[in-house]
Amino acid sequence: MERLQKYIAEAGYTSRRKAEELIKQGKVEVNGEIVTELGFKVNGKEQVIVEGNLLKREEKEYYLLNKPRSIITSVCDDKGRKTVVDLVDTKKRIFPIGRLDYDTTGALLLTNDGEFANILMHPNSKVDKVYIAKLRGVIKGEAINRLKNGVIIDGRKTKKCRVKLRKTDLKNNTSMVEITIHEGRNHQVKKMFHEVGFEVLKLKRERVGIFTLQGLKSGNYRRLTPKEVSVIYSLKK
Repeated sequence: MERLQKYIAEAGYTSRRKAEELIKQGKVEVNGEIVTELGFKVNGKEQVIVEGNLLKREEKEYYLLNKPRSIITSVCDDKGRKTVVDLVDTKKRIFPIGRLDYDTTGALLLTNDGEFANILMHPNSKVDKVYIAKLRGVIKGEAINRLKNGVIIDGRKTKKCRVKLRKTDLKNNTSMVEITIHEGRNHQVKKMFHEVGFEVLKLKRERVGIFTLQGLKSGNYRRLTPKEVSVIYSLKK
């Protein structure tokens, strides 16, 4: 027996967190009955319907994409814009793990394995997310130290992080900064730099945990290896 939200996640419908939201919203049926209890358990033989869709377990797939600029990080878009899912050639119903802004590029993982996604996104996993930011202006030690120790965005202080100045361009009044965070709050990196007085002109995510962009051109993707998948599952608390 396993919890209903875990079953939904492992069926590849969505992440466990999102599955919990759907259960609380009354959008999940088990054998024709609406279930709103998060502790409800199933054995896998039941008929489970989520938002009108009958769940079927399917083979898991895992991808690393080098997201280009001007692509939506979503499964679909109501304005008809191209999404990251459109870039991956698969018939499985995959979804992106976390988000990258419309104009942010770089490493993005996609899967139909909700449990895998949940492990990567959970704060306890402390998965590094490494970004390279091009800033307007020349950033100096005081601002860098503020970022390292955490700044207030959206009413909450960010966790301590690593910040490294890669280079400055005095002629063009810009800086290139590497920042490594563990959180995944909305527009977090841009908001952090804004809080210390700098506008982000370009933003690229170079690494998520063990996954780098080595060998991947913009818009290209690759399947994860079984060993890589097992490394992520080893982070499960």
